[in-house]
Amino acid sequence: MEKEELLFRKRIGELARICYERDVPVHTDFLTLNEQTTFLSLVPSLPPVRYELTGGYEMAERKVVCFLPSYEECLWNNPFTCLLAQPVNPRFSQELTHRDYLGALMNLGIERDKIGDILIDGKLCRIFCMEDMADYLCGELHSVSRTTLTLSRVPAGELKIEPRFERISGSVASLRLDCVLALAWKSSRSKMTPYIDGEKVFVNGRLALSNSQVLKDGDIVSVRGLGKFAYRGVETETKKGRLFIALDRYC
Repeated sequence: MEKEELLFRKRIGELARICYERDVPVHTDFLTLNEQTTFLSLVPSLPPVRYELTGGYEMAERKVVCFLPSYEECLWNNPFTCLLAQPVNPRFSQELTHRDYLGALMNLGIERDKIGDILIDGKLCRIFCMEDMADYLCGELHSVSRTTLTLSRVPAGELKIEPRFERISGSVASLRLDCVLALAWKSSRSKMTPYIDGEKVFVNGRLALSNSQVLKDGDIVSVRGLGKFAYRGVETETKKGRLFIALDRYC
């Protein structure tokens, strides 16, 4: 086990103990999918405290673990916020990418775990960040590439993230993970196997360890470098035993 993972495991244990012994809310910064997998594997060995794993919207990839005190049944206030970035002059702005925004944020000296998902919608961009970084970003992130921007907080009541999906339907021999991945990206099982072997595939935030893992209705599958989709289940079965399934691939 690498030193970085050992330190992460120790930190999770410390936070859970603080919450349990002092009965106060505590939280992590944004976790990667690998860190979320590690956290979920630790849950049985942690003190008996409630927790929520959230990234601000249903399909969030980077998430924060919030440990809840005994007097809170659910998470009332997220320790992060969402910023809306928009060009000062949309007519002359560039088509900015996720990489453009992330690069600009890292150039400000921001630690990656302080930033959650970055969602681009045309000329607009929503940036999830830890609350303690919000004012700094609003005051310092003036441009991305050659596009001048303004940043503002999105009030919690106005934050409506509605992911766009492409419905994909087709037949598979079984509900094995590699079969469904092949359908999702119109590829073959053999070309999807390296993603699983390379620890780049996650199901509901947990690292997928086997090609033969069977998906269940509603599972969220993320493939690093390709994207993610929601598996919607079997629609019908052919006379030859093949399964006609549907999934929504995130755009």
